[in-house]
Amino acid sequence: MATAGNPSTSRAPGRQWWKGAVIYQIYPRSFMDANGDGVGDLPGITARLDHVASLGVNAIWVSPFFKSPMKDFGYDVADYCDVDPLFGTLEDFDAMVAKAHGLGLRVLIDQVYSHTSDEHPWFVESRQSRDNPKADWFVWADAKPDGSPPSNWQSVFGGPAWTWDARRGQYYLHNFLNSQPQINGHNPDVQGALLDVARFWLDRGVDGFRIDALNFLMCDPELRDNPPAPPSDRPRTRPFDFQRKVRNMSHPDIPGFLARIREVTDSYDAIFTVAEVGGDEAEAEMKSFTHGEEHLNSAYGFNFLYADSLTPPLVCSALAQWPDEGGMGWPSWAFENHDAPRALSRWCAPEHREAFARLKMTLLMSLRGNAILYYGEELGLTQVDIPFDQLHDPEAIANWPLTLSRDGARTPMPWNAEEPSAGFGSVRPWLPVGAENTSRAVDVQERSDSSMLAYTRSVIALRNANAALNHGAVRDCSTQGDLLDLVREADGQTVRCLFNLGPQTVPISQAEGSILFAANNATPDNLPPYGALILET
Repeated sequence: MATAGNPSTSRAPGRQWWKGAVIYQIYPRSFMDANGDGVGDLPGITARLDHVASLGVNAIWVSPFFKSPMKDFGYDVADYCDVDPLFGTLEDFDAMVAKAHGLGLRVLIDQVYSHTSDEHPWFVESRQSRDNPKADWFVWADAKPDGSPPSNWQSVFGGPAWTWDARRGQYYLHNFLNSQPQINGHNPDVQGALLDVARFWLDRGVDGFRIDALNFLMCDPELRDNPPAPPSDRPRTRPFDFQRKVRNMSHPDIPGFLARIREVTDSYDAIFTVAEVGGDEAEAEMKSFTHGEEHLNSAYGFNFLYADSLTPPLVCSALAQWPDEGGMGWPSWAFENHDAPRALSRWCAPEHREAFARLKMTLLMSLRGNAILYYGEELGLTQVDIPFDQLHDPEAIANWPLTLSRDGARTPMPWNAEEPSAGFGSVRPWLPVGAENTSRAVDVQERSDSSMLAYTRSVIALRNANAALNHGAVRDCSTQGDLLDLVREADGQTVRCLFNLGPQTVPISQAEGSILFAANNATPDNLPPYGALILET
């Protein structure tokens, strides 16, 4: 078993390692296939950790690898404390942690507390009767007098959030697939069991958790209907979009459980916790979940993940939600992840992608908060168009053709352009690599000092070397057309970050100071299309 000791760090004494960290998200199915079965695995991750460490990041976040029927690709957990054979063994996990720690990388893993698989032993027992020891571990309810579901709640994946179970003669709640029954987070015994899960992984040496779909953990015990959503210009592709989700999620008792999680993590050394929070009330919930020193350390929402465009007002608005004030939590930002289409395919035209990729990486490393880098983002990967007959994602299939295209952002990492499937490790990977992304393979970019990979390393090094960029406060964030002007300060250092988020040159004046970094041929007088300039003032 891996030791619980953490890797050394050059961080300043008294400041948590995670504050300002760059975290690299690995989607295990798609990172590296060590045994040639078409699916990535833990030994594959271990084999490629040297690449991750070479980027200069502080930690890896590994998406679910737990035992699962894989109906939602690991987010339907059948055993919280074991590795699915598809990905390897617990010994493989321990080897991965040991290798990461040896390279100075912290290890974060997902925890999926709001729901399990219907194959999890807890649910298998719960559905047997109304009076067994785990009868109240999930959300069960009687039918209405006419036999219809207990409330009007809708599933994220489409259709009612209730499924009838003949064994108990009741409905059970599932906010996602009907094979993902909803945990009753109000139950103290359930909370205790989840805390034991956290201890299990902490004892194996993990350095923190990303907690999935956290605001779904508890629902309204009275099961009252959700009200209709107000009129909106946003497209509605699912029944879920027609409601205000005020009853089936976001219960005010959730922070009380988070305080219990914090008690557990504080009993270990330097543990980091970050909540995934989406939905209509995300900003308020993220602040509630991270308030003070008794809840989680950080939260990240969906400010950028589903944004159709990257604009200066969007950036300033997101940063303004997290002022440098006492009791305020610490934000984490991601432009891409396993649930959202690749940003380069959302935010710019194909002819601008090379320049935009550099701008985007520079901006991510300049934001106050933690920067979460999705695997392949350092290569400038784009969204792959997956034909319907090759889709695996249940959400994409259910909502075709109006789909989030999650499969297109989960394609295999390209390692060697000349090898089959770009060196992923198998001839027939579970998803196609994509010809465009094959041309961006690691081996190709390693041979060029001007590659996106080399650029990513340089801008991460810039962030790590400058206190104002790494953990400084935001002193000003202003916009003028496509120009974003961001000022940050820390430890006596002030930096001014200028970004041109548009395709036309923007003249600038009074850009005084020493140049720390220039992107896309930016100068103190002009920002070319998608240019960026970072000055120490």
